[in-house]
Amino acid sequence: MHSSAQCDSVATWCDHNISGDYISDGQLYRALLYNDQVAEFDVTLFGGTTYRIAACSGEEDGNLIFRLYDQEKNLLFSNQDHSNAPYWDFAVESSLDCTMEAQLDLNRRESGCAVILIGFKP
Repeated sequence: MHSSAQCDSVATWCDHNISGDYISDGQLYRALLYNDQVAEFDVTLFGGTTYRIAACSGEEDGNLIFRLYDQEKNLLFSNQDHSNAPYWDFAVESSLDCTMEAQLDLNRRESGCAVILIGFKP
């Protein structure tokens, strides 16, 4: 029960990274992580859409590393290449199925709830 409440509060806090320009996709991607565990989430992105992925663990930005891969496991984006930025905006030209990974930055946190939110521009 405590971990669920922890994830709920992280999700509520993380919502500040999804600005009024974006509408939530209605999904909540979350996992309780310890040490070097990696959570994986499958997501479909639709062509002609602008997205924002927001990633949080705790109530400060930069604790969570997230990566987006295509079906062939080609890395499309990693926030680790951008100082663990808490969100990423991007446009998708054609629809694709992707895998998102979330992992704690062990220099900042050893355990916690990973939350990823996805918003899109209407």
